[in-house]
Amino acid sequence: MYSLNMNSTIFFNLLIWVEIVHSIKLANDLKKSNVLIIFVDDMRHLTEKEVYLPNIQKLAGESIQFSNAFAQQSLCAPSRNSILTGRRPDALHLYDFYSYWREFVGNFSTMPQLFKEFGFDTYSVGKIFHPGKSSNFTDDYPYSWSEIPYHPPTERYRNAAVCKDRKTKKLQKNLICPVTVKTHPGRTLPDMETLKRSIDILSQRNRSKPFLLAVGFHKPHIPLKYPHQYLKRVPISEVNPPNNRYMPKGMPSVAWHPWCDVRYRDDIKALNISFPMGIMPTKWTLKIRQSYYAASLYVDDLIGQLMGYVDNNTIIVLTSDHGWSLGENGLWAKYSNFDVALKVPLIFKIPGQTPRSITTPVELIDIFPTLIELVGLKQTTSKCKSFNDKSTLCFDGKSLVNIMRNNNATFTARKSYAISQYPRPSVRPTINSDKPRLKNIKIMGYSIRTKKYRYTEWISFNNTQFTRNWNKMYGIELYNHMVDGEESNNLHFDPNYIHVRQKLSRMLRSHIDPNFKRAVRSI
Repeated sequence: MYSLNMNSTIFFNLLIWVEIVHSIKLANDLKKSNVLIIFVDDMRHLTEKEVYLPNIQKLAGESIQFSNAFAQQSLCAPSRNSILTGRRPDALHLYDFYSYWREFVGNFSTMPQLFKEFGFDTYSVGKIFHPGKSSNFTDDYPYSWSEIPYHPPTERYRNAAVCKDRKTKKLQKNLICPVTVKTHPGRTLPDMETLKRSIDILSQRNRSKPFLLAVGFHKPHIPLKYPHQYLKRVPISEVNPPNNRYMPKGMPSVAWHPWCDVRYRDDIKALNISFPMGIMPTKWTLKIRQSYYAASLYVDDLIGQLMGYVDNNTIIVLTSDHGWSLGENGLWAKYSNFDVALKVPLIFKIPGQTPRSITTPVELIDIFPTLIELVGLKQTTSKCKSFNDKSTLCFDGKSLVNIMRNNNATFTARKSYAISQYPRPSVRPTINSDKPRLKNIKIMGYSIRTKKYRYTEWISFNNTQFTRNWNKMYGIELYNHMVDGEESNNLHFDPNYIHVRQKLSRMLRSHIDPNFKRAVRSI
């Protein structure tokens, strides 16, 4: 009996020792756990049918890839602030570029700020926060970053007249602008400088501390300026037009926007497209799509080079701030609630995690709480009580770790849809419909996306009280993604879909306004 007890004691002590060793190893692993976040500006969810991006595809094949990830607003500043704070635009009261949440709403913590507080060195290279008032003209430094954020010097030429017209040989401010790098001002391009600075940080950083490095590439944001050789990799003969190039009959006018930043570029301005409802000529539709794909290939190559400097203990996230319309339903650029303007790549490469593809709709506000859980920060990820929650740290999104671990049932029961929104100054498209300032916003389009449907309601919005009137409706849209991937057939008036519409309306309203009775089951 004594021998048995002795052996049991030894075995028990051995288990304790193994557990201690495991805990020490886990703690050491967490100390070494680094994070690299790559933002690709204005990159929509591109399929291989559109353009094959070998480096992003390689990364996706080694990662967990979300094929239905959606931005909360298809505009740079609101989307980026939303991602980096984990809160919706309604919580930040930011729908344009002209307010800083710490002064205008509340002193909310950001993703890099929290990592910095937990002992990480945090770096911003390129476009992470949208520069300007919405990030206090400092990219939220010093709150969010360990050192002053880096912006490439040649950014000063981003809208310069450097695009040579083939006929006149004059330098213009064009939409389509393949360039010869050695003759470009500075003999380089901003994204090349961003890559170099990022590599320098990875190579020369203080290795005694973990890091969070956020790298923001500017292309394929317009102007579509990239090294000219990439155009040859996208033969125009292999570029397909959208299925529908015209405004659908069932589209409410409030859903349309006049894509002014496209039409006012010198090469597009010369086409004399009527304002605000004119349609891009077929030839130019193909040319713009070709250059958008070429610019995406250019950034894909830069990402491939960056990956060569990332070690195996680094969590990698790749995403975009929002998508970009390429002529679908006559629309260009962002500025809408359509899938092409909201759907983005979302890739998590996690050491030791089995690669897989997940189709459940998710939101970009889910990134912040997901990274907290993945890295193991001792921080509770509490849900914000409402859009008026002034807590320093709470989240409108959810951690995706459960669904990453194949616990799909738990996640789906909790939420299987994405919510987005876009403001308008009026029902009819005007000069400021693309990017209305807060004081001019009178309508808000709220949109819910399930696996099967997109449903949008355009309602009255009070821009001083930040309240909504669901009884004052300016347009409703319903699209069935099983048969209509480009959202060209509005089923709102189809009697066969009345119950679907009612259920989606309850789901949408109950999420935006908690006073509405929540839908029991999503569709």
